[in-house]
Amino acid sequence: MTKKLDILRIAIAQLNPTVGDVAGNLAKAREARADAARQGADLVLYTELFLAGYPPEDLVLKPAFLKACEKAAQDFAADTADGGPGVIIGTPLKRKSGTHNSIVLADGGKIIAERYKLDLPNYGEFDEKRVFQAGPEIQGPVNFRGVRLGIPICEDIWGEVGICETLAESGAEILLVPNGSPYYRAKIDVRHQVVIRQVIECGLPIIYANQLGGQDELIFDGASFAIGADKTLAFQMSQFEDAVDVTTWKRTDDGWACAEGPMSKIPEREEADYRACMLGLRDYVNKNGFKNVVLGLSGGIDSAICAALAVDALGEERLRAVMMPYRYTSKDSLKDAEDCARALGCRYDIVPIFEPVEGFLHALTQLFEGTKEGITEENLQSRARGTILMAISNKFGSMVVTTGNKSEMSVGYATLYGDMNGGFNPIKDLYKMQVYALSRWRNSHVPPGALGPSGEVIPKNIIDKAPSAELRENQTDQDSLPPYPVLDDILECLVENEMGVDDIVARGHDRATVTRIEHLLYIAEYKRRQAAPGVKITRKNFGRDRRYPITNRFRDRG
Repeated sequence: MTKKLDILRIAIAQLNPTVGDVAGNLAKAREARADAARQGADLVLYTELFLAGYPPEDLVLKPAFLKACEKAAQDFAADTADGGPGVIIGTPLKRKSGTHNSIVLADGGKIIAERYKLDLPNYGEFDEKRVFQAGPEIQGPVNFRGVRLGIPICEDIWGEVGICETLAESGAEILLVPNGSPYYRAKIDVRHQVVIRQVIECGLPIIYANQLGGQDELIFDGASFAIGADKTLAFQMSQFEDAVDVTTWKRTDDGWACAEGPMSKIPEREEADYRACMLGLRDYVNKNGFKNVVLGLSGGIDSAICAALAVDALGEERLRAVMMPYRYTSKDSLKDAEDCARALGCRYDIVPIFEPVEGFLHALTQLFEGTKEGITEENLQSRARGTILMAISNKFGSMVVTTGNKSEMSVGYATLYGDMNGGFNPIKDLYKMQVYALSRWRNSHVPPGALGPSGEVIPKNIIDKAPSAELRENQTDQDSLPPYPVLDDILECLVENEMGVDDIVARGHDRATVTRIEHLLYIAEYKRRQAAPGVKITRKNFGRDRRYPITNRFRDRG
C-alpha cells in the first residue's frame, strides 16, 4: 500500500514552447525538470499541449506530427526512472476514440495515466473542435504517490460542465490545471474569478499553470497561480517571464493547503500592454529566424513606438530605421525621426522618395491626363516607401515591421502595398489613444527584460504634435476623421462590444458620425484580410477574434 504524503512539492513550469519544435520543447521540459529536482520538487506541472506548442492548429491533422509528440512524451516518461520528480505534460494523442488534447502523468520511468480535454473551445481565437475530439467521458482523479490529483485541462474549468465538481466527488484532493490562456487586457482578473467560482463549487484548491510566449498573434502571459480551498490567492507567479517555481503543499485536517509559493506583483495596465507587445514582437522575429528588422520612421507616434518596441525586444543593433522624405515631409518630422533614432541608439538611414514618386507620376501622365490629383497620388508616396522597405528586407534579410494602429486599420486609413507592407505589427490591436498612453508610459519606465535605454525614447514633440500622414500640404488626420478620443470610443463600441448605432448615439455621439464610421469599418474589411499579423491586446482583435465578411451590405439603421 502506497504511503500517503503529508507534504507535496509541486513545481509549475511556466515556459515558452515553440509550435512544432517537438525536440526543442522536450529539451526545455527536461531542463525545467532538472531545475525543479534541484529545488526538491516531487512533481512538475507543465502547460497545455507543451510538447506540441500551443495552439498547433492543423499540425494536429498530420500523422507524423502526432507520432513525434507521442514519442517525445514516452521519452520524457522514461526520464522519470531516475527517482526524481514525476511530470504532468500536455501533448496531442491519437487514440481509438479520436485525436485528443491530452496530458500524460509519468513517474517511475513510465506513463501511469492519460487524461483528455472534454470541453473544446470553439470561439474567439480557439478552433479546437476543428482538429480535436472531446474526451469520451469525465475521467476520475489519478493517484500520484498516494495523492489523488484531478487534472482538468484549460477550458474544462471555464465552462459550466461541472467537471471540477465531479472530480471532487470522485475523490480528488487537489486540481492541477494545465492551460494555454492567451492575454488580453485585465485577463488575469478574469482567470482568478473563473478559478474562484470552481473552488466554491468543488471545495478543492486549484493550481492554474499557464503558458508563456508569443505564437503568431497570440500572447501567452504566464501569470500562473493557485486559489486555495479557502478561496484566497495561494501563490502568484510573474507575468511575461519564464519561471520554474516550486510550491509547497501540506495536508491538513481540512485538505491540502499551500504553505509556500511565490507572490509576484502583476503589472498595471500600460506596463502589461507594452510588455505583451514587446514579447509578441520578440518571439515572432526570433521564432521565425529573422536576424533583424527594418521599419519606416516617419516622425509620427506610431512608427516611434514601434521603433521603441523593436529596440526593447531585440536590441538597438537589430533595428534599422529608415526615414523616406518627400516634398510634404515637414522639418519637424525630419528632426523628430532623427531624435527618436538617436535616443534609441539604432541605425538611421534617409532614403528620399522624390525620384521614384515622380517617376511613377511621369509614367502615368498620359493615363491620368484630365484628372484631378487626389488620393491616388498620395498613395503613390506610401507605395514607394513600401517598395523601398521591402527591397531592404529582400537585400538584407530584415523583417519589415509595419506600424498601423487599430484606429487606422478599423477605418481603412492605411495603404495596401504601401504602409501596410510588413511581416508583423506590434501595435495592430492598439487604438490611437492607447498608443499615446503607452508612449508616455515608456518615456517614464523601462519594462523588465527590455534591451532599450531609459529616459525619453519617444521625443515629446512626437507625442504633442497633431498626427498627420504628410501626404499633402498641411494635412492632419482630423481633416477627415473625428478627434481620436471620439473615434476610438465609437470603434470600441462597434468592434469590442458589438453595440448598435442607437446605443452608441445614446452615449453622446453624433449619429451621422457613428453611421459613417460604421460604414468605413465594414468597407475596410478587405484591407484587414491582407494585413500583417500583430499582437492581440484587446478582447476582440482583427483576425482570429473578429471574422466579418468582405462582401457585406448590412448597415445598422435602427
